[in-house]
Amino acid sequence: MVPRMEKELILQATGPLLAICRLPVDADLPEWAFGKGFWSVTRSDQEISVVCAQDQVPRDVAADRQWRAFRVKGTLDLNLTGILYRLLEPLARGGISVFTLSTYDTDYLMVKEDRYSEAVSLLGNICTIES
Repeated sequence: MVPRMEKELILQATGPLLAICRLPVDADLPEWAFGKGFWSVTRSDQEISVVCAQDQVPRDVAADRQWRAFRVKGTLDLNLTGILYRLLEPLARGGISVFTLSTYDTDYLMVKEDRYSEAVSLLGNICTIES
């Protein structure tokens, strides 16, 4: 049986505004992406995606800026189910676009800065949010 999430979720607001960048699949990994704080680089067979502090991203890089991130607090068992669904469902009903990332330990949920307060309100109905 796959374990479900039984305890209350706690989201932590994370650092500076972020950018989601797209690089060609054959590009070298960008040194500018590896600053302090949160960053992630994913290479697929079609592109390289970079998420990092927006002030680190050169102006000539294709990027969608003004994202804020929440981290699910704690370490999540990889066999848990429904965590992202639980978080994304109220945001989808509210028409709020999201970008998600997962690590070995936890999940990250990003929303645009101009919808952040609304997202906090919607998510606050289902979990605790720490700043």
